[in-house]
Amino acid sequence: MALPALAVSSASGQLTGHGMDGFYRDGRRILSRCELQVAGDEPLIVQGRLTGADRARFIGTIRRAGERGPDPEIRMERLRSADGTEQITFRSSAARPVRLPVEIRLGTDLAELGSVAVGLPGPELRAAVHGSGLRWSGTGVHAVVSVTPSPQDALASPGLLRWEIDLPPGGHRTIELRAALEYGTGGPGSPSGHHRYPVGIRIPGPRTGALTPRTRSDRPPRPWTAARLECDDHRADALMASSLDDLHGLVMRDPIAAADMYVAGGFPWRCGLAPVEALWAARMLLPLGTRLAAGTLRALARSQQAEPGADFGRIPGALRDAGPHSPPSCTGIEATLLFPAVLAEARRWGLPEQETERLLPAAERCLTWLRRVTDPPGGGRGYVPAPVPGGPYRCETQAHAHRAALLGADLLDVCGSSDASALRDWAAGLRTRFRRDFWLEDPAGGRPAALLTADGRPVPHLGSATAHLLDTGLLGGGTSAPGLLDPAQTDQLAGLLGSPAMDSGWGLRGLSAKESGYNPFGHRSGAVRVHETVIAAAGLAAAGHEQVAGALTRGVLDAADSFGHRLPEMYAGEQRTTGGAPVPHPSACRPAAVAAGGAVHILVALAGLRPDVPAGTVSVRPLATAPLGAMQLTGLSVAEQPFAVRISRLGMGMVETAAEGLQLGS
Repeated sequence: MALPALAVSSASGQLTGHGMDGFYRDGRRILSRCELQVAGDEPLIVQGRLTGADRARFIGTIRRAGERGPDPEIRMERLRSADGTEQITFRSSAARPVRLPVEIRLGTDLAELGSVAVGLPGPELRAAVHGSGLRWSGTGVHAVVSVTPSPQDALASPGLLRWEIDLPPGGHRTIELRAALEYGTGGPGSPSGHHRYPVGIRIPGPRTGALTPRTRSDRPPRPWTAARLECDDHRADALMASSLDDLHGLVMRDPIAAADMYVAGGFPWRCGLAPVEALWAARMLLPLGTRLAAGTLRALARSQQAEPGADFGRIPGALRDAGPHSPPSCTGIEATLLFPAVLAEARRWGLPEQETERLLPAAERCLTWLRRVTDPPGGGRGYVPAPVPGGPYRCETQAHAHRAALLGADLLDVCGSSDASALRDWAAGLRTRFRRDFWLEDPAGGRPAALLTADGRPVPHLGSATAHLLDTGLLGGGTSAPGLLDPAQTDQLAGLLGSPAMDSGWGLRGLSAKESGYNPFGHRSGAVRVHETVIAAAGLAAAGHEQVAGALTRGVLDAADSFGHRLPEMYAGEQRTTGGAPVPHPSACRPAAVAAGGAVHILVALAGLRPDVPAGTVSVRPLATAPLGAMQLTGLSVAEQPFAVRISRLGMGMVETAAEGLQLGS
């Protein structure tokens, strides 16, 4: 994946035309079939693997009629890039020259990615011979495949290209394919302006007149530093590297301002700007620099409702499933509350003051929206409703609102606004109300309610969304903001999250296994969501519950090892057993921004970095239990300067590289 380009196949490397197989560009399937036959048969694939987020390598052997012995003399290598190029190389170890008949069968439907993802592909189109390859035409859009060397035969009707390749002893020959998308003017299918596909990929409009070819992807640079982890548990090193590679494959430029970059939500469902996922990923990568956060915030500020009205200050966002006990939640509300928190924490990590000032008006609009929805003209309960006015009032939404108010007040202090004090008073009132209305006492010690209904009735189901109560945010001087729960309630929640009913052994279930409606494959009713598991682990570590935090961290690391270090956004919440493996979820995005960002977040969180660049300090408070052993993090960024830290097996931290003048806090 290198958005807006990507390629999907099985480990065989063959694009069969079934399922989601294909090369895609700008939300269109350029090729659905690319099937290779050599000497009348398919190569025997012995290895197929990703060598990076944007490229894959397939190794195969070829048996010819009459060939004796167990050792193959002809081997094949397919190198595939997300941008639509593929190199197929044949190598001979035979003692005599070999002639290989090679056929490649190609086809496409030019279907939209969103349609293919839900199982609604289009009919296969008829090919036409075009130059040194083939061409398929839809309404206003065309797919072209060119090859080098030119084939001896090109048959349009079956979409077939043929070669007779001569291999000298010890020699090799390569066929290169290049798949491209072209736009033409006219017709209802011709893109005009910016068209958004169901999965959120924008297609730039065509130039007037001649066809506009789009071949290689203009891949954005990584908007973060070249961070590296060296750990006693080498699986952590691999997870860090793979997650950053996957995030790079999801990086996109904003079509309005190309210098602003953000990460797409994930493949296949959110291959465009998903505000909540983009903000969470940017926040989780702050230890690697503030460039991604700044680009993401600027892109979302442009989408914010800035005109007077009921939605003034709100960032748009879609509804999403919230499980069997709750109506859908609204991602736009979460993004609106997350915006000022990300900006405030980015400033702590070293976002330049001019960038902070540039984004401050958008953050103030978010905070204005927050105060208005909790104190409507007709009266309210003092909580943020989601998804509509009047409730319900979700536990995690109040956690987001509380963090936004406290960190937002920090921002308002920068510009000397008198509203900062009022925000802190509002947050203090929310703490009092929440501890009274949301905490449910029971013989086992109590628990937070999942939500309050519109009439104020608490719904007691325990799920991983309560992890957000532990994510309080970073204030000045390396201190964490106060939480909605008091210390005793925090301790009780830590015990609940660490219980077998919540911790599957691979991470937190979305809903406790003891609750009605539990389904290990449920999006929000039992599946393990990596994002909320790492939020819980980091929050528990900050609150002093290191044993539970370490167990969750090791569970995610073990799961990542099973998934080849490319974590999906979720997997089944089946209980871990000896010798078992986490069960994939059929609808999970993989790669996913929040899963890859979460992997980086939890590994860096083990170091306990708490910067306050405006005050010129940084604190290092690693976990004393050192759950993954000794570790060294290099290539981080604090105050826009390199930062490196080493953690010993005894949980002692030592800063090895830091910006000049940055003082080590307590």
